Amino acid sequence: MATSAKNTATRASAKPPNAPKIPQPAGPSTEGEVLVAPGGETHQQADGPATQLTTNQGVPIGDNQNSLKAGARGPVLLQDFILREKIMHFDHERIPERVVHARGSAAHGFFECLDSCADITAADFLQRPGERTPLFTRFSTVAGNKGSADLPRDVRGFAVKFYTQQGNFDLVGNNIPVFFIQDAIKFPDLIHAAKQDPDREFPQAATAHDTFWDFISLTPESMHMIMWAMSDRAIPRSLRMMEGFGVHTFRLINAAGDSTFVKFHWRPKLGAQSVVWDEALKINGADPDFHRRDLWEAIEGGDFPEWEFCLQTFTQEQADSFDFDVLDATKLIPEEVIPLRVVGRMVLDRNPDNFFAETEQVAYCASHVVPGIDFTNDPLLQGRLFSYQDTQLKRLGGPNFHQIPINQPKCPFHNLQRDGHMQMGVPKGQVNYEPSSLGEAVARESLETGYQTFPNPEAGEQLRLRPETFADHYTQARLFFASQTKPEQDHIVAALVFELSKCVTPRVREAVLSRLVHIDAFLAQSVAEGLGFPGQIVPAPAPIPAKDMEPSPMLSLLAKAAPTLEGRKIGALVSDGCDDKLVAKLKAAVEAAGAKLQIIGPTIYGVTTASGAVLPVDHKIDGGPSVLFDAVAILPSDDGGEQLAMEAAAVNFLRDAYGHLKVIAYLPSAAPLFAAGGIVDVGPDDDAGLIALPGARVDDFIAAASAGRIWAREPLVRPPPKPLVAAA
Repeated sequence: MATSAKNTATRASAKPPNAPKIPQPAGPSTEGEVLVAPGGETHQQADGPATQLTTNQGVPIGDNQNSLKAGARGPVLLQDFILREKIMHFDHERIPERVVHARGSAAHGFFECLDSCADITAADFLQRPGERTPLFTRFSTVAGNKGSADLPRDVRGFAVKFYTQQGNFDLVGNNIPVFFIQDAIKFPDLIHAAKQDPDREFPQAATAHDTFWDFISLTPESMHMIMWAMSDRAIPRSLRMMEGFGVHTFRLINAAGDSTFVKFHWRPKLGAQSVVWDEALKINGADPDFHRRDLWEAIEGGDFPEWEFCLQTFTQEQADSFDFDVLDATKLIPEEVIPLRVVGRMVLDRNPDNFFAETEQVAYCASHVVPGIDFTNDPLLQGRLFSYQDTQLKRLGGPNFHQIPINQPKCPFHNLQRDGHMQMGVPKGQVNYEPSSLGEAVARESLETGYQTFPNPEAGEQLRLRPETFADHYTQARLFFASQTKPEQDHIVAALVFELSKCVTPRVREAVLSRLVHIDAFLAQSVAEGLGFPGQIVPAPAPIPAKDMEPSPMLSLLAKAAPTLEGRKIGALVSDGCDDKLVAKLKAAVEAAGAKLQIIGPTIYGVTTASGAVLPVDHKIDGGPSVLFDAVAILPSDDGGEQLAMEAAAVNFLRDAYGHLKVIAYLPSAAPLFAAGGIVDVGPDDDAGLIALPGARVDDFIAAASAGRIWAREPLVRPPPKPLVAAA
């Protein structure tokens, strides 16, 4: 038996007998000799120590294709440490996903200070214009699990880790400036209600169910956030076209110890843009990684996303003059009241090298601040200061999660903490305490440069009590709805109708209507009509009646949108025999506008143009639907137009582009597609988004597409179930 075992081990480590070389295709990935064994498996051979496969202990591996067995067809031996190590590591490759913000995308970049903030903060990274600070930014959805799609109706996380010379500063925010609740003690209830029902584990990444809306109907403080969540803000076109907010009121402390309140804002260079709801549903089917792919490809292509970093600062006296409490996270300060101060910019210029090591293991903690930035008594913020760090202990294995490379500060850091689960360092010396008189170079505190908390006087009884200044739940919700354009208001109505129609309990729907009526009677009545609610809306009690405020255009995506095609994608549907000169002209115009042109054809191997050249395509028609593009061009040959009209995917390409209000350039040869799609008796004279070529110029198409969607078309393609009549 000893001889048999030895022989088996010897054979396992030797080259397969009579193993011929396998012919290799040309390319940089074919280095090293390749052998084939009698069993048919491939054995690629290392060409030197640099490519030698080893165990985690550095032991060279001779066969990575077969387990160690007692005989070729015998049982696998427990002594196969290579197998055990490989399987053990695989079994533990997944860590607990985040309870919220599980699905994320991230990138490396830098922050550049543009305006010294020494007048209001001692934060080192905000002192010197032109100085750059490395950072890592993660975007995420809130409710969905890690494997959900990118475009549910949901809040988006917007978290930035600044690796400053005074330590890491984590600005952990959202793409919406307010939140659902006022006190962190309600956060578990909110998330439990929003996530999948615990008895059935669905719906995934959706709030359109009874438990969420039941909670909302009983939590009137949520109504402002509900207006934002039901708006187009919750279905962004791209992570690159999304605003970010710190949500809470923070303090800035300058070198003299003076305090200034601040709210943090991120404004995208490409402008903020969203999709429409039907488009979001189809994007999730066509490409569930739509946002993730868009961010990755933009950075890989050198189109680095950029945001302005803005501060909204105000004094204690100004805070006292507001008719709301700045410690209430369900409230915002209109930009018309306190303008934004642009102090820096963020540029994302490098994709992660490894998704798990960086995007998945990055640990953002609201408590990670640097000297010059301090907290306020916002009760939601105060709870986050505990919760985020506590979460990392579970997800990342223990108290040493800060030693993971993506979480490590890039400035010198040392302390007297020792040991613990997953300790990666090897601390030296006898002393792990202070004060001490033993040892040299022991870490000490610094009164001069150390973090100083603002000495805000506090007094009061210990109470579980919410202040009366938090009690106005409807005024700012009314402000937001009143500040939207007509299409945006219609979308909020439609979103509420859709979500509430998924609730099976009538009481839940009626309770939400009883809250909406305090925001806007027209809004509530429109939702009631959309639901077919047969009764009268009975208003819920309101401790403080909603007040009218001057509308804030800055709260509307459309009201402040500037014409642009920068960072967008145009899709051109072509066929054999298409005009390659026209396609080339369109491509040049699109790229000059800062956008990308992608070609869609009947097959992935391209089309033969009128000149006989082969035009490569980026997508086969059914793999490149129009939902992936911001505007489209339909450019087939005469025969191609007839053939495309017989393909459902091509017809849907045009039909969806029209239904999603996109600008469409087209040739006369596209007429069969229009007929098959039911788009008849309409042309450029009726619809500014239909650009007839070659009569119109390509530049006309670029100008129209830069202006955005054709909102005047929406009532024709998505009419309300009944005419909306304002309530008396």
